[in-house]
Amino acid sequence: MITDQSGQPLLAASNLSRRFGGLMAVGGVNLELLPGHLLGVIGPNGAGKSTLVNLLTGHLKPTTGTITIGGQDCTGARPWRIAHAGVARTFQIVKPFRGMTVVDNVALACLFGPRRMRSLTRARRAALEALGRVHLADKAKLAPAELSVADARRLEMAKALALGPKVLLLDEVLAGLRPAEIDPALKLIDSLRQDGLAILMVEHVVHAIAAVSTEVLVLHHGEVLTRGPADEVLADERVVEAYLGTRFAVANGQRGAAANGQRGAVQQPATGDRGEQS
Repeated sequence: MITDQSGQPLLAASNLSRRFGGLMAVGGVNLELLPGHLLGVIGPNGAGKSTLVNLLTGHLKPTTGTITIGGQDCTGARPWRIAHAGVARTFQIVKPFRGMTVVDNVALACLFGPRRMRSLTRARRAALEALGRVHLADKAKLAPAELSVADARRLEMAKALALGPKVLLLDEVLAGLRPAEIDPALKLIDSLRQDGLAILMVEHVVHAIAAVSTEVLVLHHGEVLTRGPADEVLADERVVEAYLGTRFAVANGQRGAAANGQRGAVQQPATGDRGEQS
């Protein structure tokens, strides 16, 4: 097991649950995020994927369970404390400051994030480095409204990276991308993992998750249905029945892409999941 220098996972959750009235949105989830590993999280709409991300980043407080970051108990901590502890995230709905340039959107993270840079010049310099990391430096002076959907997603990632995180939580960063734009996005995500970041990635594009994940976790009705290597998870009859559908299973069996670990063309699950509201 790869851990940080203290011997602890970078982020861990134990028996994590969140109830909304009579609805158990997330129930009894356990996970560990390790340097250089990517945990892919899939499941039907309403399975609790985004709720899980919100719990891990302090946007929701858990009903039960604990969250530790670098071995320190951060259960119920506010989002800014979570960010200062080294955990950054992206959001499904991209909401940049539209009256500011791309570079200044990222510079804000340098000024008010864990780095707390006091110089705007320094912050902009660091912001350009983050934009360069996501291949967006050439559009630094543009307004966010001038960006394509793919570039707007990259801006969201640059803002997260500008915080200097050890853990990165990606909430459907491939949403709205054309097929030709997905592979470059996956290469970027995989390169961040290779740099040593611990990544949790929520996504509906199943083959994309299979292509980059160290491990896949499937949520169903807020609970962990199964977890493990992508080829085993995607072949699990329970996952096919609850999420993927028989059409996916037949196509997957014909190509054998998941079983062979090939980085082939990506596709949406046969159930046609769109825009999770959980």
